Amino acid sequence: MAELNTGDGGGGKGGKVRSKKQNSKVDLTAMVDLAFLLITFFMLTTSLSKPQSMDLSLPDKDPKDDTPPVKVDENRTMTVMLGENNKLTYYMGLLESPIAGPKDITYGKDGIRRELLKRKKSVLEYSAAKGKPKNGIIVIIKPTKKSTYRNLVDMLDEMAITGVETYAIVPEFTPEETKLIDKK
Repeated sequence: MAELNTGDGGGGKGGKVRSKKQNSKVDLTAMVDLAFLLITFFMLTTSLSKPQSMDLSLPDKDPKDDTPPVKVDENRTMTVMLGENNKLTYYMGLLESPIAGPKDITYGKDGIRRELLKRKKSVLEYSAAKGKPKNGIIVIIKPTKKSTYRNLVDMLDEMAITGVETYAIVPEFTPEETKLIDKK
């Protein structure tokens, strides 16, 4: 228990006798109990911050799967290759006959984001001319073994920022793509 002492209040000089005051005591037990109850209440009722994650849909590996590969219009396809030391190379269409590129580009709003937005707009115009206005751009992200996890996450962030709905992460390279990404 805590006490609050106000002095003894006894007699002093001059012979006057004063009445003795009783010590005032403040009992803080109830306040301590209340504090612990409040701390416990707030600890149990608050929600801790949840980690933010991006939903990825990955296909099942079925060894019996004999469905033919899906043919995609190369005019809608953009391939982005992630190399070592934050190297980023892209091309539009097929590597043998590219519509644009191959070209080295940087991450961020003045690099890949600007290019994605520009290509997304041109693909939507192309699809509308073909009579399929809802067919947007398809981005193939190809990380090399020398690229970092951060580069892949940055690229996935760019997909979310630019609103690209159809993209795939493909870790397979043709020999021409390997020569292109290894070129310094």
